[in-house]
Amino acid sequence: MSQPTTSGNFLGHPKGLFYLFFAELWERFSFYGMRALLVLYMTKKLFFSDEMSFGVYAAYMSLVYFTPIIGGILADQYLGYRKSIMLGGILMALGHFFLSIEQPIFFYLSLSLLIVGNGFFKPNISTFVGTLYDKHDTRRDAGFTIFYMGINIGGAVAPLLCAWVAEAYGWHYGFVLAGIGMLVGLYFFYDGQRKNVFGNNGYVPDQLNYNQRILGMHKGQLITVLALLSVPVFALIVRYNQYEHYLVGIAAILIIGALGYIYSTVGKIEKGRLLVVAYITILMTLFWAIFEQAGSSLTLFADRNVNLVGINAAQTNSINSTFIIFLAIPFASLWTYLAKINRNPNSAIKSGMGLILLGLGFVIFGASANSMDQLAQTPMWYLVVGYFVLTVGELFISPIGLSKMTELSPPKYLAFIMGVFFTSSFYGHFFAGKIAQLTTVKEGESNFFSEGIFGQLTEMITGLESGMSNAPEPAFQQLYNYVSVYAGFGIITILIGILAIIISPIILKMMGGIK
Repeated sequence: MSQPTTSGNFLGHPKGLFYLFFAELWERFSFYGMRALLVLYMTKKLFFSDEMSFGVYAAYMSLVYFTPIIGGILADQYLGYRKSIMLGGILMALGHFFLSIEQPIFFYLSLSLLIVGNGFFKPNISTFVGTLYDKHDTRRDAGFTIFYMGINIGGAVAPLLCAWVAEAYGWHYGFVLAGIGMLVGLYFFYDGQRKNVFGNNGYVPDQLNYNQRILGMHKGQLITVLALLSVPVFALIVRYNQYEHYLVGIAAILIIGALGYIYSTVGKIEKGRLLVVAYITILMTLFWAIFEQAGSSLTLFADRNVNLVGINAAQTNSINSTFIIFLAIPFASLWTYLAKINRNPNSAIKSGMGLILLGLGFVIFGASANSMDQLAQTPMWYLVVGYFVLTVGELFISPIGLSKMTELSPPKYLAFIMGVFFTSSFYGHFFAGKIAQLTTVKEGESNFFSEGIFGQLTEMITGLESGMSNAPEPAFQQLYNYVSVYAGFGIITILIGILAIIISPIILKMMGGIK
């Protein structure tokens, strides 16, 4: 890809950043608007069981972050960022609009269109941000944090608005609104191209290669056809999600093989950096496995066991994003200021802090049971405070990890490495589904965190004895399952975060001068 060449600055950053900011804002509006409705739609409208709903949700959300690997490769080798983003946005808009048709076949095909479209859109718009800055530009972390704020403005507004529309007028209107948001995002990206704010970045990397014909089509057309043909395949995987672990295993083999090949072709410094890429991806996998209870079990927890005031369960999905809106600019300024005085913690320490704060947020969710009422309802303030703490943790790890990928990657494989980074969400959502299923109530069964040392920790944090998992009242059984899982995984995450800080000097050395 070409070196950064853009048309001027705005507020101290390349103008192109703000067009990508608004494009991503509206794309995330569409994504999070639909996500907030999905589990509730399945349990309340389609009458899926909790276990089935968590399975479909986890398969959809994990595949949304698997396809970026493929989309990153295709952008690097054939399409370039611009064409990839436009193709992905169009497919995602179709997915949202088809989801408004309340038929089972359209339900799975819609999710599949979103999966394929996101594969082209997500890694390439994030990588496009990186092309706007020189490799060692000190504004880079701040720029990605601003971009991250755009993601979360969309994530904050969408659940509030789409959930209100869905409740007031019907589920399909909520999904239509999400689709309109996607079209608005595409308009902003198109307008940025028209005004040339991206300079010479993001074009097809090799026009001659792109124009080569196969089966009577040039490669760009062939990729579009293959993308459409893959839609029913992904629809089947979502439908029969109990077999997704085979795909998870195959993906792991392919990713390790591809990284092994890249590792064998680069120098000593880049070898160390690639190992750090793998390390950060593993940490982010753990982060998302816990964090992404937000769209599944935490949404049902809020619906069933939290005394909500002023908002409904779907709208609680906006809490995290709302906090990020208010915190992103202060954090961006903080990193810039600390860098100027040479006190900015390195990214390895930030990753450990992010995990510790995430774990603490879930311990707070678990502790909410200490204040439950006679209906097994917990006060809403625990939910809000827990979200605040894990949001601060997210700002320590996620946008910084996104920024480091663009620095640690060999330039030739930039979009692919960004795709690898997003596999942390693929694996994270897969495992998030397994964690969410631990919260389901099964007659006569207790979960892992109700016994042994975890049972003792659960009782200490939640105030509930392990026998509560077999309480006669279903609401109390369900509450115990939620808070015991949250408390247990919260403690595990805190311990791993502490370990990450301890080994941070080793990781920093492997980064070869990047902090």
